[in-house]
Amino acid sequence: MKLSIVSTLYRSAPYLEEFHRRVCAAASQITDDYEIVLVNDGSPDDSLQFALGLQAVDQHIQVVDLSRNFGHHAAIVAGLANSRGQHVFLMDCDLEEQPEWLPRFFEKLDETRADVVFGVQEERVASRFSNLLGGLFWSALNVMSNVRIPHNPMTCRLMSRRYVDSLLGVEDHVLYLAGVFAWTGFSQSSLPLKKVPRPAAHKSSYNLLRKLTQVADSFASFSVAPLSLIFLTGLAIWLGSILYALFLLVQRLLYPDIVLSGFTSIMLSIWFLGGTTILVLGLIGIYVAKIFQEVKRRPLYIVRNLYRGTGIE
Repeated sequence: MKLSIVSTLYRSAPYLEEFHRRVCAAASQITDDYEIVLVNDGSPDDSLQFALGLQAVDQHIQVVDLSRNFGHHAAIVAGLANSRGQHVFLMDCDLEEQPEWLPRFFEKLDETRADVVFGVQEERVASRFSNLLGGLFWSALNVMSNVRIPHNPMTCRLMSRRYVDSLLGVEDHVLYLAGVFAWTGFSQSSLPLKKVPRPAAHKSSYNLLRKLTQVADSFASFSVAPLSLIFLTGLAIWLGSILYALFLLVQRLLYPDIVLSGFTSIMLSIWFLGGTTILVLGLIGIYVAKIFQEVKRRPLYIVRNLYRGTGIE
């Protein structure tokens, strides 16, 4: 099989019919030998039934039904693992990313002879504040990591079979795919693209809590710099306390009659050191939690049913 198109389903029913029509038209410009792999990530709406309805009239579709919601990144891995194409095109089905981009990805792949062509946002479509935080996040992650992770990557990417097979060999269970995509290596090329803003009626499933969790996972997965920062912070506080103690001792020796009062400074010191301690323990806790999740070796996802053109497997 020449081409696999992989997408995940979570509250995706409103988009599926148009996504299917447009992605089939785009794939037909490349080859007639293609498949569409749809992964139902425990969607609470009727996305699975809608996908099975599409499969009944289009044998190009296979549906991977996960036993529950395992998260977007785990669902992507499930889709890649069940793909069979020589090239795999990954994209979201919410139509922020355009199915019509597929020929452009193949053109870029042929032009660069790369194993991966990934989309990057020409211009972020979020608010100014969100864009500012996003820029700070990507800059901080790259400063602290020894893996160069592109800024503002999109889900959509065209990958060779050997790259996908190597990617699936990564056994991280606390999974941050943007980092894993870069860590896997091979020849990679970017393609600047412009997302279509999501309709106001269709909110993203990535709420603030999930975004913060992803930020924590990204740093814990690809950088030990926060742990080094803890050591340096502790060292600086320790040295500062020694110097301040020496200053007070010298002041007491030179001016024995001086009254050293400092309730405010003492309270500020207690609050500062207490907050620093809690922050340090929390940061260490993130890494310990990651170790805990990794050593359990639970599967990243569980497939309940696999629907191919021949029926349930």
